[in-house]
Amino acid sequence: MTDDVTTSPAPVSRSQRFAWLDVARGAALLAMASYHFLWDLADFGYLAADFPSTGWPRIYARAIATTFLVLAGISLVLAHGSGIRWRSFGLRFAKIAAAALLVTAGTYIAIPQAFIFFGILHAMAAASLVGLLFLRVPPLLTAIAAIAAIAAPNYLRSELFDTPFLWWVGLGSRPPVSFDYVPLLPWLGPFLLGMAAARLGSGWLALRQNRLGISATNPVKTVLIFLGRHSLVFYLLHQPVLIAMLYTFSLAMPAPRVAPETRYIESCTKTCRDGASPDFCSRFCGCTLEKLQGLGLLERLQSGAISVDNDQRINGIAMQCTSEAE
Repeated sequence: MTDDVTTSPAPVSRSQRFAWLDVARGAALLAMASYHFLWDLADFGYLAADFPSTGWPRIYARAIATTFLVLAGISLVLAHGSGIRWRSFGLRFAKIAAAALLVTAGTYIAIPQAFIFFGILHAMAAASLVGLLFLRVPPLLTAIAAIAAIAAPNYLRSELFDTPFLWWVGLGSRPPVSFDYVPLLPWLGPFLLGMAAARLGSGWLALRQNRLGISATNPVKTVLIFLGRHSLVFYLLHQPVLIAMLYTFSLAMPAPRVAPETRYIESCTKTCRDGASPDFCSRFCGCTLEKLQGLGLLERLQSGAISVDNDQRINGIAMQCTSEAE
C-alpha cells in the first residue's frame, strides 16, 4: 500500500517502478472504495444494514483483502529479494504503521464500540516483519507456510487467545467485534503466497519494460498507475470523501425512515456477522434488543447518549446475551 517498491536492491528512480504492480494496486484500491461505499450506503439507510457483510459483498471484501496482501508480498520480494535495504524497509514500515495507528485512533473516536484495532494496514505491517524471515526460504516452503497460516484458525483456536492483547493473532474462540478485523492468521497466508509467487516468477517479474506503462493514449492505465503510486494517501482519504459526498446527497434525498427496533437489529446483525454465525447473531441481537427496551435504553443508545464505554449496563447486557446466545 505504499509507494517505494523498486525493481532492484540498489536505489533507482521512480520511473523504474513496476508499472503492472501499480496498475494492479490501483485496481484493488478502486474495488476497495466500491466496497466501502456499500457500507456507507447501509450506514445512511439506503441499503439494509447487513447487506455489506453477507452474501457476495462479503466474498468481494475478502477477495480485495487477499489481493492487497498478495501484492504486498510480491512487493517485499521485488524490493528486498536481493538483499534487505533496511532504510527503505524501515521507512515503508513506519508509514504503514503510522497510518494504521491513525485509522485506529480515528475509528475509536467515531465508532468506539467496533473500532479498527487490527485491520488491513495492521496486518500488512505485521506480515512485512514476518516476511523478512522468508526472503531466503525456498518458495515451496514459503507456500507450505502460507497454507499452514490459512488453515491455522480452523485447528488451533483456543480461549487462551481471547484476551484483547492477543486478538491480533486470530486464534481466539470468538472473533472480537470490529469493522475491519484482519488478524495475522489466516491473513499472513496470502502475503506469503505473494512472496512465493514472486520468487518462482522472478525472471518474468524482473522485466522492467512492459505494456502497462503510463500512456497518453490510455487514460485508464494512467489513472490506475497514479492511484497505485499514491495508495496510502488514497486509502486514508477515500472514506472521508465518500462520506462527505453521501452526506450532501442525503440532505437532498434522505433515506426512508426505519423503526428504531428494525434499525437496531440491522446494525447489530451487521456488526455481529463480522465474527460470528448468523444463528448466533440472530439470538444475540434479539436478546440485547429485548433487554435494552426493558430498561428503556434503546433510544439513548441509538442517539449516542450512552455507549459500552460510558455505561456498564450496556456491557452487562452484551455479556449476558452472549452467554444466552451460545
